[in-house]
Amino acid sequence: MPSPTQRALTAIPERYRPFLVKHRKLVKFLVVGGTCFILTMLINFALKMSVLESKPVMALTVATVITTVVSYVLNRQWSFRAAGRKREAAGFFVVSALAVGVNDLPLVASRYVFDFREPDVSHFSQELADFFSGMIIGTLLAMAFRFWAMNRFVFTQLSDRVRQDQEPGREPERV
Repeated sequence: MPSPTQRALTAIPERYRPFLVKHRKLVKFLVVGGTCFILTMLINFALKMSVLESKPVMALTVATVITTVVSYVLNRQWSFRAAGRKREAAGFFVVSALAVGVNDLPLVASRYVFDFREPDVSHFSQELADFFSGMIIGTLLAMAFRFWAMNRFVFTQLSDRVRQDQEPGREPERV
C-alpha cells in the first residue's frame, strides 16, 4: 500500500516530481511559510484596524510573534521533522526573534525614513506602502533569513527517532 507521500506525488505532474523530491525540505518550509504569511496578514490587519491603529510596526510585530509559534509547531512536525536536538526550541525562538527584526525593518524604513505616512501621503498610499514594505519585502527577507539560520543553527542533527529507524549506510527517508 503506498504511503501518503507517494499518493500525493502521483497527483503532481511527472516533470515537477524530481524537483519537489530533491528540494522537499524547502518546499515544505515554503508551504509553512505561506500558511503563516496569510495568518500574519490577517492578524496584522485586524490589529491595525482595531487596538493598534496608530502603531503599525507594533501590529506587525505582534502578528509575527504569534505566527512564529505556529511556524515552530508546523516546521518541527513537518518541514524539519527528521532533524533536531533537545535544545532546538531555544534556537528556533532566537532565530525567529532576529527574523522579527528583519521583518520590521522595511516597514520602519517606509514609515519613518521615507515618510510614507499620513499627512505626507494619502491613507491608501500609506496602507499600500505598509503592505509592500512590511508584508511583502519584510516577509521575504525574514523567510530567507529563517531558512538559512534554521538549517545552519537550529535543525542541524538527525533526531533520535530517525537515527533509530535508519539502516547503516542508508540516507534517512525525508517526507
